[in-house]
Amino acid sequence: MKLKFISLASGSSGNCFYLGTTSYGILIDAGIGIRTIKKVLRERGIALESILGIFVTHDHADHIRAVGNLSEGCNIPVFTTETIHKGMTKSYCMTKKVSPVNRRIIQKEETTILRDFSITPFEIPHDGTDNVGYSIRCGETNFCFITDIGHITDTVKHYVAKANYLILEANYDEQMLAEGPYPPLLQARIRGGNGHLSNREAGEFLANHYPPQVRQIWLCHLSKENNKPHLAYHTVAEALKSIGKTIDKDIRLMALPRTSPTQIFEINEEGEGYYPGQMKSLFD
Repeated sequence: MKLKFISLASGSSGNCFYLGTTSYGILIDAGIGIRTIKKVLRERGIALESILGIFVTHDHADHIRAVGNLSEGCNIPVFTTETIHKGMTKSYCMTKKVSPVNRRIIQKEETTILRDFSITPFEIPHDGTDNVGYSIRCGETNFCFITDIGHITDTVKHYVAKANYLILEANYDEQMLAEGPYPPLLQARIRGGNGHLSNREAGEFLANHYPPQVRQIWLCHLSKENNKPHLAYHTVAEALKSIGKTIDKDIRLMALPRTSPTQIFEINEEGEGYYPGQMKSLFD
């Protein structure tokens, strides 16, 4: 079975990911404009009718902006915890709310089956109303989505250890944050245990808890003001090199672009099938 992965956007301005087979798929978050989502999927040959559901990580605006419009306009169910659903209902940024008929309640560390997908949400430390990452299995392939995370927990380590493909936050460069325009209180929030993961923290975590079966790591949710793709990429690459891993030989690494979509990564059971030019980071 071939899988398709697309990052439609990944950054502090908006986030949306697609994971699918040749026939159907799911979205992780929908925090960008609905017209952009429709355009990107259409250009890549993915019909909205083939989307089985939208899985939401938390209720911050950059992850939910288009959830209501997409769900109600295209009759797509929305899966997340009861607390996140309540947070979305109260959110100012969702001009259209998810109706009860499209609302699906899921529980942390309980698996939801959608055709060939087995999708398990798990606790993430962040300052949303509630927060989850997703471990998604299809056949023998496991994707792990971790975005907006303040610190690494034993639960996070458990699900990363299963991953063949890992989407992990590398939100900020510590020096850029310290010397940048953010006031002290906002800097403290970002550095805090319920804030975001720095490039250094992402790299150290991977160096200390490297999953032996992992084939690709995508760095996500880079800050516009406090990070650069080449800083995230090289910081994590150096950490992986410190444990003897060779980039593009032992492991593929990429810093996802903040506001532009990737092309389709096509993955078969052996981890092959990436399209040319997308092995390394995109320094946009």
